[in-house]
Amino acid sequence: MIVFFFLMIALVVVVAAVTLAVIGGGSEAVLPEAEPDRVADGLPETRPVVRADIDALRLPVAPRGYRMAEVDDVLERLAAELAERDARIAQLTAAAAGPAAPEDAAGHVDLSKSGER
Repeated sequence: MIVFFFLMIALVVVVAAVTLAVIGGGSEAVLPEAEPDRVADGLPETRPVVRADIDALRLPVAPRGYRMAEVDDVLERLAAELAERDARIAQLTAAAAGPAAPEDAAGHVDLSKSGER
């Protein structure tokens, strides 16, 4: 019987606390609007982005932030693709500086013989 009265008093206290929390909140939101964070060390604006820029990039985390593992995976993929792109550009630049590819009579370059597509 004492346990029943204790549970009833606890139930009344919980209901009163929840009611006060709901009514006491008024028209204000439970959480204030989050201030937009800024990337302190963003990507360069005066030159092309390279892999080292992506490796050094760190995005700020907020309470309403992002899933860090997913963003890190995307940044790793972007960095790898930039590195691959830069290597391909260097390879094509070196090939263009070397012996010229044979041209046909119309001036088209025949890339099939040089291994390029």
